[in-house]
Amino acid sequence: MLNKTKIELFKYNGAGGVTEYHTMIHVTDSTLTYKEQVEALQLAFNSLLHGEAEGASPVFKRYFLSDAANQADYIVAQEMENTDCALSIVEQPPLDGTKVALWAYLLTDVQTRALPGGLYEVTHGNYRHLWGGTAFNRAANSEYQTRLLLNDYVMQLAEQGCRLADHCIRTWFFVQNVDVNYAGVVKGRNDVFFTQNLTDKTHFIASTGIAGRHADPKVLVQMDTYAIDGVKSEQIHHLYAPTHLNRTSEYGVSFERGTYVDYGDRRHVFISGTASINNKGEVVHSGDIRLQTQRMWENVETLLAEADCTFDHMGHLIVYLRDIADYAVVRPMFDERFPSVPTVFLLAPVCRPGWLIEMECMAVKRMENPQFSVL
Repeated sequence: MLNKTKIELFKYNGAGGVTEYHTMIHVTDSTLTYKEQVEALQLAFNSLLHGEAEGASPVFKRYFLSDAANQADYIVAQEMENTDCALSIVEQPPLDGTKVALWAYLLTDVQTRALPGGLYEVTHGNYRHLWGGTAFNRAANSEYQTRLLLNDYVMQLAEQGCRLADHCIRTWFFVQNVDVNYAGVVKGRNDVFFTQNLTDKTHFIASTGIAGRHADPKVLVQMDTYAIDGVKSEQIHHLYAPTHLNRTSEYGVSFERGTYVDYGDRRHVFISGTASINNKGEVVHSGDIRLQTQRMWENVETLLAEADCTFDHMGHLIVYLRDIADYAVVRPMFDERFPSVPTVFLLAPVCRPGWLIEMECMAVKRMENPQFSVL
């Protein structure tokens, strides 16, 4: 089965801290059954743990499925037997025609454990990294589901001595029928954020809000999260790129375009879901997938530059397309520009219909900040 997969791997060697890996694992034979595809992915992942990433521990996995209603239970059963990391499962069909793909993030020299409240703890030195995957509920609508998700998360963080405004770095919201339900997500998030002193006068949290489906049709919103305990306020910085992008609060939503965190030995950059938008909040190049892709790249590149990073520092890319027909155009463009960055292409409409494409990424750069502890 190993010859039925493709492993894309990014490795960063820490100077005194941990070594980290991002991997995207793809099935290369779409004629395999779903269970065979999952088996192939898991064999490839295990080969990585005993090969190029030997000594590393998985801390976060996300499975992208083509049909969660018929596929998610099998993943859960497989992972419950051997998983030791935060797990995310979402219906966002891989655009290469397969049924499943895997993004995983791994670290060396860390201690890991599941916390009673549902988060997953990764400890090294002075930091505790708190990952959460596939949180959901079945409240009446997307607004109430979002409120309950965030209020529960606030309590989970409080149990760990953390606060949403001080410690949460990144969120992902996966929204069933995003064209209909995203407005409820926006209102629910705005309301909870206001109670947590997250406003346009303070700051928000880097995030992606995108179409994605849970196996249960009653679940309209599911959420993944990442927070850090032990980080100081002066280590966290938010990215704006005002020449290219506006503040999200100007069109009624509440997330940061990007966030970076400085450690003693490196800088982590989290770029939120970014589309073809200008600094007035307008969709740019309506209807043109090529030009939207280029403008999106320009926006992301400008955000990275604000963190003193370039595309060369990216650890992974996730690309979301509204129309499956655009894959044939976009895939060669990415292959040419980012030939060695682990990347997955997914069918997942963006939160505004005019945006044909969106991307997010995480980057890492070597830094020397002696006032901070290493990762």
